[in-house]
Amino acid sequence: MIHTIERAIVIGATGLVGQMLVRQLNQLGSCEKITAVVRHRNAALNQLNKVEQLQLDDFLLLNDQDVNGHSHAFSCLGSTIKKAGSKAAFYHIDFEMNAHFCNLLQGTQTQYLLVSAMGANAQSQFFYNRVKGELEQYVQQLDLYRASVFRPSLLLGERQEKRVLEGMTQKLYEKFSQLVPDTFKYKPVTAAQVAQGMLEAAQNQTEKFKIYDNLYIQHGK
Repeated sequence: MIHTIERAIVIGATGLVGQMLVRQLNQLGSCEKITAVVRHRNAALNQLNKVEQLQLDDFLLLNDQDVNGHSHAFSCLGSTIKKAGSKAAFYHIDFEMNAHFCNLLQGTQTQYLLVSAMGANAQSQFFYNRVKGELEQYVQQLDLYRASVFRPSLLLGERQEKRVLEGMTQKLYEKFSQLVPDTFKYKPVTAAQVAQGMLEAAQNQTEKFKIYDNLYIQHGK
């Protein structure tokens, strides 16, 4: 069964996965309009004919009217503790903003799709993984039409901001990538692969809640 993506709203639209997702949505024939929620207007998004930018200083300002009428809602919003500046600031971005976004979708016919992370676990001793896991649990208990969660491994691609450890790991992987088997569940994936996986799930998922692991993102199954 194909669920047509007609109107999409995206938070985290200027990030690595978000930008790729918006580009792919813009090329999708069935998609009529894409609302990209941004803090600052983005020149690259201005070049895409189906994109309308909704500028907000804080994504907690999103309201029911902003999200109303979209067939699909995509959350690619995420940070790191270093970039956010503190654990509290990271929690505000990765949990509170994402939770607010999906809260607005309760009781609607909008499918919610979230980029989480491999290792997400609400009981994890690592703060990053614990927050991701808590968000997944929160999403699952909401009254959502359909919810999809994606757990990619290391993301490959050029970010706007520098992430030193990720950059070093990416260079190392590129050097030895031919030695990594396709069945390796931790194999890094590209932003394009994550975006494509999200579009496939948006159009084909029938389950009310489903988690897509890194192998699915790699191979589409």
